[in-house]
Amino acid sequence: MGKGDQKSKRGKIVAGSYGKKRPRKESKPMLATVDQVEKPEKEVKPKAAAKPKAEK
Repeated sequence: MGKGDQKSKRGKIVAGSYGKKRPRKESKPMLATVDQVEKPEKEVKPKAAAKPKAEK
């Protein structure tokens, strides 16, 4: 059991291989770029009529 043993984790690290003792890390999903994301259309809200100012 050491650097030359293919069945041990250390042996797999030295040999650069993977297996049950040394599984590969799961890759995380990549973030989408600005070009790939669809932008939702802005909703246009009708502006309320301006209230007349009270005269003094």
